[in-house]
Amino acid sequence: MDLLQRAKEKKILLVAHRGTCGGNIPCNSMQAFQAAVKAGADMVELDVERTADGELFIQHPRMEPVHLRMKDSIRDYPASMVEQLRLSNWDLSPTQYLIPRLEQALTYLRGKCLVNIDKFWVNPEEIAALIHKLGMEDQVLIKTEDKAEYLDAVEKYASDIPFMTIARDGISVHEEMMRRNIRYVGIECLFDKEDSPVASGEFIDRLHADGKILWVNTIVYNYKAVLAAGHNDDISVIEDPEKGWGWVADRGFDMIQTDFVYQCRRFLEETGRRSPSI
Repeated sequence: MDLLQRAKEKKILLVAHRGTCGGNIPCNSMQAFQAAVKAGADMVELDVERTADGELFIQHPRMEPVHLRMKDSIRDYPASMVEQLRLSNWDLSPTQYLIPRLEQALTYLRGKCLVNIDKFWVNPEEIAALIHKLGMEDQVLIKTEDKAEYLDAVEKYASDIPFMTIARDGISVHEEMMRRNIRYVGIECLFDKEDSPVASGEFIDRLHADGKILWVNTIVYNYKAVLAAGHNDDISVIEDPEKGWGWVADRGFDMIQTDFVYQCRRFLEETGRRSPSI
């Protein structure tokens, strides 16, 4: 998977945060992934958790009270029980939709959309084994924070799988990734100010010169946790997309993770910032 080349072809790649959800369609569900594909997402981001007997399901760790209306983690239950759980919609009412296994999601998305498995460090050996089993090494992007033990796990179990680290710092993180025996493709940049190191033109140009790409988040999962200096989905949808999606695109970021894939895609394509979808 040459993400840089794909980003050059499309100009900007769009990542659907936990799929495309809303109304009765829960996030991190097969239905949300289907909706993301229809909306034109280039990549779907999803979260993985392991059951008590070691099976991998799509679930954001510690979000069970919201997504499943249960106080316990699915880590405390066997797969035979977890696969019967019904996901909740935005009103916290149970839906007819079941929590999917990771293999089910990957199998569906193969050939339709790239996949980002976030928080790879939680279950690195098991996730890597499944990616290898399915032969999807060129279709999955894994991410971890830049902690030494997490990077060691990537080297041990997934050195052949495209990898991004998550960082608020600049060149030093990039140089460390370049030294590692990993398939390093770029950095997910977090910044609360426009003049932060990872949002600087110098840093972006340096990564591009080294053949790497940069991921930015316009999602808002907590308004107190600023991910892109306020250039987010909220301001794009409510006020002016130029202030959100337009700003990060013009800054030089190659991938935008958003909760509004369709609207973002239409805006970027209509303003010439992204190649039109076929």
